[in-house]
This record gives sequence, C-alpha cells and structure tokens, in this order.
Amino acid sequence: MSLLVLVADARGEAPGTREASDLATRVLRISQLDAFELDGALEQLVWSQFSQCFQHFKPGLLTPFEPELKALLQLLLWRFTIYSQSATAGQALLSIRYRDASSGVRRYRPMSRRQKLGLALCTVGGRWLKERSHSLFLRLPADSHARTARRVLELLTGLASAASLLNFLLFLRRGSYPMLAERLLGVRAEFSRPQGPRDVSFHYVNRELLWHGFAEFLIFLLPLVNVWKLKAAALALFSPLHPSADGNASESTDCKECGLCGEWPTMPHSVGCGHVFCYYCIKGHAMADMYFTCPRCGAEGGAVEPVRLPVELTEIRQD
Repeated sequence: MSLLVLVADARGEAPGTREASDLATRVLRISQLDAFELDGALEQLVWSQFSQCFQHFKPGLLTPFEPELKALLQLLLWRFTIYSQSATAGQALLSIRYRDASSGVRRYRPMSRRQKLGLALCTVGGRWLKERSHSLFLRLPADSHARTARRVLELLTGLASAASLLNFLLFLRRGSYPMLAERLLGVRAEFSRPQGPRDVSFHYVNRELLWHGFAEFLIFLLPLVNVWKLKAAALALFSPLHPSADGNASESTDCKECGLCGEWPTMPHSVGCGHVFCYYCIKGHAMADMYFTCPRCGAEGGAVEPVRLPVELTEIRQD
C-alpha cells in the first residue's frame, strides 16, 4: 500500500481529490525522505571532519563528551539553516522549505521563532537525551529513585517511538508531516518554487537495473572464489622455492620474513613447507580457511607447528 503511494507520489499523482493550489505546492514524499537522508549525511560528514582534528591526540579523548559535541555541531547547523533560512541543508538542495501551517493560511508564512526553537529542542535535544541517558543512569547510585526514573524514561521513549511510527504511517497515507515534531509544532514542508513532473528516463532505469544485477552477481560469486589459492598458484609459477622432498622443513626454513605479513616473524610457526609465519598470522588464516595453502609455494597446509631451530652449545672454559 505504502509503496504504491510512493510511486504515485513520484509521478505527481495524488492519492485522492485535492485542490489545484494544494497540488502545486505539495511536497513529494520521496523528496521529504531524501532531504532527511541528505541531512544525516551532512551531519556525519561534519562529525568526521571534526573528529579528524583530534586524531593525533590521546585515543578516546572525545568519547566522554561525544553526545555534547554532536549536539553543539547540530545546533551550529540549525543556526545557519533552519533558524536563518527556514529550511535544512537537505531541503535547500531539493528546493524545499518549512512554513507555518498552524494558522491555516494557504499563502506562504515563515516559521515563527517559537517553532524554530521547538524544532531544535525536539530533534537535537531528543538525540542528546537518547545518547546520554544510559551513561547518566550508570553514574547514579542504584537506589529506588534512579530505577524509577529509568523506568519512566524507558516508558516515555517507548511511547515516543510508537507515536513516531503512527505518525509515519499517516505521512505515507497523506503525504505531510514525516516527523512527529513537525506535526506537533504545526510546521509543514513545501516547495520554494514550482516543480515539474519527475519523469525517469527509460535508459536510466535499464542502466540502474543492469548495475544492480551485476552487483548482486558479484556478491554471490566473490565468496565462492578462494583468493588465497589463486594467489598461491600465481606465485608458485615464479617462486624458486618449493617444499622439500624429504619432509624435513626445519632445515630449509627461512626465519627472516613472515610469509603473510612480510615482517620479522613473531613466535615463528610453519605448516610443513619451507616457509615460516607469525603464529597469529598463520593461526588466523588457518582457522578462517580449512583448505589453507601456503601463499608462497602453494603447498597444502598441514598442522601449525613451531619452527625448531638447531642450537649449538659451546663450552666456555674459564682459566
């Protein structure tokens, strides 16, 4: 049902009889959801750029204050988008803006200051409370009042989630107020300029279907390909080293380089061929692939055993 409504909305068709003026300014459901996706991507990009500024500091420096820092960055974005332009960054890219729909006037009326502050409180404040509530209750003593407050908060969170789900179902049916905060504050989205029909080219659809089919084929095929065996077979053609015929691998083992990571072998182990590996490198690969082969010579891996090196003891005489 909702999918058919979205498809009809993308074509510019109304699910019911509406006035001509309402159809001219009605925002498509797909456009409203795309605006939320763009806003989320922008917030993630700003946070990643901000966290990179502290990448050379002590690890975990921002973790205790991460909810507050994210809230400050979101308030900064809110100041230069909704507060000044009555539209988020994603809405501005799609030529959408908020208007005050509580008065019932059809002509455009910008958001009031109360609505802007309420929208910031519901979005930024709600996210901060959701991220910080867990650590707040962990710091409080485990008495009856803390347990009661936590249960009340969990109950309110559950009621808010149920109300948001019901609001989203109404949005799929009627095409307005995708967020519960917008419905409570009387804020509605509309196009800032007239929009034409969204016609999708037939060639574009075929190209997208082709790429999606090719991606699904690769997702199914790549796990079936043993990359290690292909690499070992290719290296065995050019490698001068081969496993020893007498089976004594300890004498021909080169202990200067791990056959997997290329570094000095830590806790050197072997699988029966003439190459040595770090214990954790060979153990991890052997556990991941039961048909593990040596990446250097292509020999089938046997039991992981430590490399035994002959040690000569000399007698030191003290005069």
